[in-house]
Amino acid sequence: MLTHALIGDDGGTIELGWQGGRRTRFHAMWLRDNALDDKTRSAGNGQRLITILDISADTKISAAAIKGDALEISFVPEQKTVSFPTAWLSANAYDRDTARGAGWTGEDIVRWTKASMQNSVPRAGYAAASRDRTVLRDWLSAVRTYGFAVMDGLPAESGALCKVSDLFGYIRETNYGRWFEVRAEVNPNNLAYTNLGLQAHTDNPYRDPVPTLQILSCIENTVEGGESSVVDGFAVAAALQAENPEGLRLLSSCPARFEYAGSSGVRLQSKRPMIELGPDGELICIRFNNRSLAPVVDVPFADMDAYYGAYRRFAKLIEDPSFEVTFKLEAGQAFIVDNTRVMHARKAFSGTGKRWLQGCYADKDGLLSTLAAIEHGFKEAAE
Repeated sequence: MLTHALIGDDGGTIELGWQGGRRTRFHAMWLRDNALDDKTRSAGNGQRLITILDISADTKISAAAIKGDALEISFVPEQKTVSFPTAWLSANAYDRDTARGAGWTGEDIVRWTKASMQNSVPRAGYAAASRDRTVLRDWLSAVRTYGFAVMDGLPAESGALCKVSDLFGYIRETNYGRWFEVRAEVNPNNLAYTNLGLQAHTDNPYRDPVPTLQILSCIENTVEGGESSVVDGFAVAAALQAENPEGLRLLSSCPARFEYAGSSGVRLQSKRPMIELGPDGELICIRFNNRSLAPVVDVPFADMDAYYGAYRRFAKLIEDPSFEVTFKLEAGQAFIVDNTRVMHARKAFSGTGKRWLQGCYADKDGLLSTLAAIEHGFKEAAE
């Protein structure tokens, strides 16, 4: 609840006081631009009906009044009065006491290691997730929070992985096809198709944009070995930052280059940092794939030794068993990873038996949209 609303700076700002002593300030222009009335925003989809140039550069607050659970504000020179729910103002407050440091993550993100996750791998059954929105919400939420999850009870048949993506979005088709096979081949065009172990990595860093989700589904797995493992790249980045802040700075400020030319007619290239931070320092993406790393040519000569030192240390931490969560997929199981955060790997396996997996890519925005819609529906029902 609000305790006071004080107009300042000749109407250019307003200070709001909250029960408990918290105070937040807002600018008049920001409030007018974000007005919630039906002349400013569409009632159907919430999108703006005006542009920033439709708002006077001289916009000021002429009056403000607390009315129950809302704040009523009048703007000049428009002579327009708008009501803002206090809960909305609290949720969208941008007046913070301290700046965020490099590498911060949102409240929905939980970094993990082997110690915290090995015995609590998030999972759900496909049948339950298909019919129960609560089960689906919890599974999608786990992907948002931890960056990966397992799904049981799929048909052990080709194309079953599409059932996973259909729960929240769509498959992103690439030059590998709608989906691709992951099993031993003679003269493969990708190391994933051998029985060799694979270092923990993110997929397709040579694409722009990179696929944000990957699904791997098991159809048959009777080999010795071949366990899957996942590593939280955000947790590894935090460990690197704790011991070598300059190393994190170099890997996040200097771009690496990635490329792929393993198929006829395909030549993919990208230039992005191994650790990507947003303009405000938010940790938003990990790109790590030794097989696809092209020559690094965008690091100043004076920094190259330190850059490679940070790269080697990052790689060493990624291979530290304390960060690795391991599980073996059985027929009818699949797992999904946030390909902008969680690296996945595979242990080597024997030449006897069969290991047949299929993989595909999808987009995280679809998953997050479906999750948000479910959560919003549950909230409305509770109210």
